[in-house]
Amino acid sequence: MNRPLFSRRDFAKTVSASVAAAVSAPYLHAAQGARHEQPEPEGAIRINFNENPYGPCPRALSALDTCGGIAARYPDAAYFALTDEIARKHGVKRENVTLGCGSTEILCIADEAFVGPDKHLVAADPTFEAVIEYVNAAHGAAVKVPLTKDHRHDFDAMAARCTSQTGLVYVCNPNNPTGTIMSRDEVAAFVKRVPQSAIILVDEAYFDFATDPRYATAIPLIADHPNVIVSRTFSKVYGMAGMRLGYGVGSKDTIAGLRPYNLQPFNGNAAVLAAARASLADKDHVDECGRRLNATRDWMCAELTKQGRKFIPSQANFVMIDVGRNVNPVGEAFRAKNILVGRLFPSMPNFLRVSIGTRPQMEQFMAALSEIVPVNGSRAA
Repeated sequence: MNRPLFSRRDFAKTVSASVAAAVSAPYLHAAQGARHEQPEPEGAIRINFNENPYGPCPRALSALDTCGGIAARYPDAAYFALTDEIARKHGVKRENVTLGCGSTEILCIADEAFVGPDKHLVAADPTFEAVIEYVNAAHGAAVKVPLTKDHRHDFDAMAARCTSQTGLVYVCNPNNPTGTIMSRDEVAAFVKRVPQSAIILVDEAYFDFATDPRYATAIPLIADHPNVIVSRTFSKVYGMAGMRLGYGVGSKDTIAGLRPYNLQPFNGNAAVLAAARASLADKDHVDECGRRLNATRDWMCAELTKQGRKFIPSQANFVMIDVGRNVNPVGEAFRAKNILVGRLFPSMPNFLRVSIGTRPQMEQFMAALSEIVPVNGSRAA
């Protein structure tokens, strides 16, 4: 008997590769668009991607030092162990949690699962672009709703744009790039106004930096509103942006609805899973990082106020500063001084997003700002 030209194993490989290419290619293209294409100068001050300059906690670093012994084995047990610890942290069950390669993957697969030819996305403008760029790259429809005059989500306008054709509503809280928040009461009221057929994805990547007493996580809303998903990340306050780990919390059925779209169901490597478990056990370090970065942010904002500069008060580890002109040449001027700052956001072209680094780094930034953008007598926002 002649050997089949195309075996079942070949077919499975081809289908998997085709699906992966179809799904990941537009996502990767969109994600790459959010990064500087120019090579990074040696020794640059990196205050452009909202990273934690203090890095992972000591326990996480120790976990990384000892993970070599498990590198040869698939980390299934560690995957479930971390999932269980995250579930305990938030008072839910394992079935309510899914891990991602950064929280961006949670956003990506939510787009895949809930947006399509007959279902659109509703999101603020500006906000974290990945969720919108992926929909656009995959030829879906994204309804962008401008922020309010005080740079916050316009929940009234967003609710009005939600219909039976809305598949996904994205709320970044605190919002990237503005650093503004929506209160617990505002979020709770908004959730009630969105059709239950639409999934509401609340991105809490910057949750740990928010200190406003009106702010709270949306996770408690899930019990009464199973169409709510909350995403979190280890990239920000935990200092592990380069290791790529995030997670989503939702109802059992909603999380189950995401899983078929995750092409890598065990998507956490042994090193990052070990480091994440160690980080969850080192709450004091995480809290201290938040306090240090917030203190530096508050110092910088006080300096901006003294100089009469306009900026948006922030509840995250970055601040948007009005430089009075297009930020692209301003960014290049900072790059010439070996300081990397945020990119242009088309709907706010005069606002420069600056991540919070260490106090010495921000002192260097402020000195450079005075040279590149001299004070023009404007008042702080």
